[in-house]
Amino acid sequence: MTYDQYEKIKKLEELKANGTLTEEEFQAEKEKVINGTGQTTAATSQRQPLLGIDEKSYLLLMHLSQFISAFIIPLIMWLIGKEDSKNVDEHGKNIINFTISYFIWGVIGVITVVIGIGIVILSVMGIAVTVFIIVAAVKAYNGEYWKYPLTISFLK
Repeated sequence: MTYDQYEKIKKLEELKANGTLTEEEFQAEKEKVINGTGQTTAATSQRQPLLGIDEKSYLLLMHLSQFISAFIIPLIMWLIGKEDSKNVDEHGKNIINFTISYFIWGVIGVITVVIGIGIVILSVMGIAVTVFIIVAAVKAYNGEYWKYPLTISFLK
């Protein structure tokens, strides 16, 4: 292996380690370097992290930003990053589905306040939403996809 090939593979390993490349992308590009079948694609080798942030941190912030703005910041982050990353697209859809679903569950909770159980439902929902967002953020940062419980899939 030449020094140039070694350097290209080292760069690919760095991109994989910071979450910019998936394992599949890494293996495909590494194979190209080793076999000399061409240079790595410009999109892959020059690909910048989302808004200057590595993918794992971007996903973490996307989930946690729900505490600040419900769906507005995650929606903007999803729209900005969905073309660059399959993971951002999947997590963004998950967050939007979660927001819509829990809005519906909240409306049901408000309606049931009249019969007395709504306050309990809304209290449990508040705690659950907080826990679910934190769990989803941690799992996203660890490279895992976690679908929020009781979420209806409006976007697939």
